[in-house]
Amino acid sequence: MKRLRALACAALLLLAGVGPVFAVRPDEMLADPAQEARARALSKELRCMVCQNQSIDDSDAPLARDLRLLVRERIKAGDSDDQVLGFLVSRYGEFVLMRPTWHGTNWILWLSPFLVLAVGGAGLVFAYRRRRAPAAAAPLSAEEERRLHELLDGPEPRDGDGRNVTNV
Repeated sequence: MKRLRALACAALLLLAGVGPVFAVRPDEMLADPAQEARARALSKELRCMVCQNQSIDDSDAPLARDLRLLVRERIKAGDSDDQVLGFLVSRYGEFVLMRPTWHGTNWILWLSPFLVLAVGGAGLVFAYRRRRAPAAAAPLSAEEERRLHELLDGPEPRDGDGRNVTNV
């Protein structure tokens, strides 16, 4: 029984890893292995506009197929990798890149995780220090003290002359 489970788990893991391989269909592939390798590398750098969390190399969406074919056409036409990426960015915007560039307003994308961590860490430090610091209590006025004793014990203690013993 254990052996059967182990075989089933191994088969599932194999099938899970093979899924993205089927995204690129044989009719899309280029005859030249070097050009096909370039096309696959570029396809991994481009975001599927439908799926948004997958590269066009991994996606089965029709738009991803169209983009893969477009990449291969540009490579066959003799474009360099930068020219292919530049063409797609000019057509679809920088969102098509899986790793956005550092220029323009994209620096916000790159720095925002660190900024959120810094602000959150500073907030935690501030809250910890504030919680640890003893509260500075102002001394009670005579009226407040009298009222406190009245609430806790009844009337406040007095000496024989009628003076308040707690204030002496």
